[in-house]
Amino acid sequence: MIITGTRRPSPPVPARPARRWPSLVAGIVATLVCVAGSSTVSHSSDELATLGAARRSAGGLWELALHIDGHFLPYYAFMHLWLEFGQAEWWMRLPSALGVGVATALIADLGRRLGSWPAGLAAAAVYVALPSVSYHGQNARSYAFAAAAAVLATWALHRAVEEPGRRRGWWGYAAAVALLGCTQVFALLVAVSHLAAVALYGRGVLPRALTCLAAGFVPGAVLAAAGFAERHAISWITLPGPGVFLALPRMIGGTALAGGALLLLAAAAPFLRRHGADRLWVALLACWALLPPLLLFATSHLITPVYVDRYLFATVPAYALLAGLALAALPRPPAGLALAGVLAAGFPGQLDVRGEDGHHENYPRAARILAAEARPGDALVYGRSSLRQGLLYYGGEGLPDDVMLAGPDPLPDSFGYPEHADLAAALTGRDRVWVIWRGGSEAAARVARVAVLREEGFVRAKAWRTGRVPGMTVALYTR
Repeated sequence: MIITGTRRPSPPVPARPARRWPSLVAGIVATLVCVAGSSTVSHSSDELATLGAARRSAGGLWELALHIDGHFLPYYAFMHLWLEFGQAEWWMRLPSALGVGVATALIADLGRRLGSWPAGLAAAAVYVALPSVSYHGQNARSYAFAAAAAVLATWALHRAVEEPGRRRGWWGYAAAVALLGCTQVFALLVAVSHLAAVALYGRGVLPRALTCLAAGFVPGAVLAAAGFAERHAISWITLPGPGVFLALPRMIGGTALAGGALLLLAAAAPFLRRHGADRLWVALLACWALLPPLLLFATSHLITPVYVDRYLFATVPAYALLAGLALAALPRPPAGLALAGVLAAGFPGQLDVRGEDGHHENYPRAARILAAEARPGDALVYGRSSLRQGLLYYGGEGLPDDVMLAGPDPLPDSFGYPEHADLAAALTGRDRVWVIWRGGSEAAARVARVAVLREEGFVRAKAWRTGRVPGMTVALYTR
């Protein structure tokens, strides 16, 4: 096919209605894979932020959004309703598992549209096999939703362009783009790849696509403006160097091995001719995979640092689709071996993300240490107030006395809690104090409250490291 500026949409070809059950089965399997083991993993600090936001009243949630995480307001509002029915780990993470299921079903159907059912089902299998997908499918954050919305928007674009006889096709695309911006604002970078494709598709398509994109971008633009006004909340993000692109395999795959295997297959798709996909749509998938990291890198250098790997999770379906097209173009024996290789490469990572510290932090172990070692009358002090949320969730009423806590409810403008100002006064009559801070023992020098303890004559008696780097330290100080 020769791509020109006057390419017209392909006329609809009469055919039997496409079977839907393979994509539905793929989605159900993907959801079940993500649910498996989702109750064994400790919440991360980000998930605890979701919990802290969703537990507030509607007014309290709005107040929080005016100060921090305003761009997550649609997700927090949804979780506010969802948590009315339970707050167990698996229940909090179930929406993300369902998001992975929806994304997988759409990947299978989009692969069918672009190539064939074998291409779609192979892409779905590759997607589910990735440890990164299980991680976000067991993560009470909005990134699984963003990936599902990215696939939906691309699926809607393909239907609008290739089936011009469908009524309301373009408005469906606009609605999908609007949903994309509501899930995670940086996921809108995926829509840039759509522009690259429709610009080549033909002059008759570009005006419609631009109109729908302009309408669909409105919610995301509002949320992006809110996020920019609250950029102090991401002041911890550093300016990225070119080395971040070397970490892309690990980002898309969850492990370097799984990501490397996926990249090899995805890179082969544009050079294979037997998958049956239009070169224009293969180019769109390549842009979907590659443009968002480049644009996020450029934004970090031109406006403010925002480059974080997880912000790019919405690109992972593009790699899976390219891999599925490549597998469909290979003869069956090599294709079967290649797919088995991807599954094998992802298996160790699948086990790893289901460990108790699979999300890098381990609040349950910290709570168990306190339950086993603390004595009546012991005090508990947090290096950062926000750490309290995790210990309250896993330790409950069995924790030592929280001597710094000044009120039971979180602050209205942050995820921290109100605390007394005078630590020395709060420790009057206490001989044993437990301190929890982020990082290892070497980070104690940066914890102001540890310095106060030393001034009051306390010395460290024991310490435990929990979670992965940076993890947390649980330390006992005695006079």
